[in-house]
Amino acid sequence: MVVLTPSSSYSLTIRFQCPNRAGMLASVTQAIAQAGGSLGQIDLVEQTRKVSTREITVDAASSEHADTIIQIVKALPDIKVLQVYDRTFNLHRRGKITVESKLRIHNQADLAMAYTPGVGRICNAIAEDPSQVYKYTIKSNMVAIVTDGSAVLGLGNLGPEAALPVMEGKAMLFKAFAGVDAFPICLATQDVEQIIQTVKNLAPVFGGINLEDIAAPRCFEIEARLRDELNIPVFHDDQHGTAIVTLAALQNALKLVHKDFAHIRIAINGAGAAGMAIAKLLQEAGATNILLCDSKGIVSKDRTDLNPTKRELAVEETGSLADAVKGADVFIGVSVPGCLTPDMVRHMATDPIVFAMANPIPEIQPELIGDEVAVIATGRSDYANQINNVLAFPGLFRGALDSRATTLTTGMFLEAARAIASLISPGELDREHIIPSVFDERVATAVAAAVQRAARDAGVASY
Repeated sequence: MVVLTPSSSYSLTIRFQCPNRAGMLASVTQAIAQAGGSLGQIDLVEQTRKVSTREITVDAASSEHADTIIQIVKALPDIKVLQVYDRTFNLHRRGKITVESKLRIHNQADLAMAYTPGVGRICNAIAEDPSQVYKYTIKSNMVAIVTDGSAVLGLGNLGPEAALPVMEGKAMLFKAFAGVDAFPICLATQDVEQIIQTVKNLAPVFGGINLEDIAAPRCFEIEARLRDELNIPVFHDDQHGTAIVTLAALQNALKLVHKDFAHIRIAINGAGAAGMAIAKLLQEAGATNILLCDSKGIVSKDRTDLNPTKRELAVEETGSLADAVKGADVFIGVSVPGCLTPDMVRHMATDPIVFAMANPIPEIQPELIGDEVAVIATGRSDYANQINNVLAFPGLFRGALDSRATTLTTGMFLEAARAIASLISPGELDREHIIPSVFDERVATAVAAAVQRAARDAGVASY
């Protein structure tokens, strides 16, 4: 049975009016608690001798759960619900980002330098030496967040308009965590050639390209082609961001159980962009026994339905997910809710490690196996060990932009993972602390420095 936990994703503010007498507020909070809502801030908006008006914040577990809580409050005697705000929808109202000028135009002289005629001197300087575009324009600190809307979060092919809120959020994270300016580019096409050509046409403005929420397998071709045809970093975060943070977390989890990559069996469920990228990066880190599973079971060499990328990771072994997990030291899920059962976990190796990263509902609820695993991690913020791409992509692009890297390499990904893992000291490392918090201010700086070093070592740094 899947147990849903209240989350800020389904947060409400309920404004209600009630008689100004003892016990009225308590009746509301008690009803919400009994309905499974998580109480937040309570504000007194207005109060007279007879009436009180209050606002109460509540986290629910789903839209249906939120509706149930509202109806329960409305049914209370003497309680009048005045208004209900969906806090998540309110937060997104009219978008989450804006473009602001770095300069103030106070007078004619400012205008003449910032725009015509003075700007013409800058244009000529760049025309004579194109590398000056990094010095005199936004290109040195600007990333395009490009999507076709074909694989938005875990929601599916929603199209470019519906993908825009995610891309806006990504731009916020770039700025907040690494000071990188980023802008969403949501394309009204899902044709590979059109996407590639459009990104190439946009590239003069940007110092890097972050591909986002583009479905497999075409995301592989788009990234590979753009890497070959552009001289700026191209990064598909759903692949490599997930892989970097997963590797960082697994490095520390293995320290706890005194195991190493060369001698462990890893079962990965989910053979999309993230699952295949994780498998490849773990191989680069030294893993030799990886079983990748999709909806049909183990990706094995005897199957005839595999695309070229899956064939690269196919193994001799056959069977179901349960067969892959049996005897495994590590389970990594980037798939669907509830696919891993407690019985499967009991048949894993001693001191099993489980990364159940399906979001918002993981492959298995941590409460079901808390005493049976050495380490469990999820993609959620309300459990310990959140594996979140924001630990990787801001610092990675910060380092790539600052070194003016012409491309990104596997070595840069490995060094980024090591940098993230290194921020957990031996004294801090335990089963509920294998990865830094997304709010740890050291992360982006450490990742950026590691990426710059790796870029110079690989000979792809231009600065």
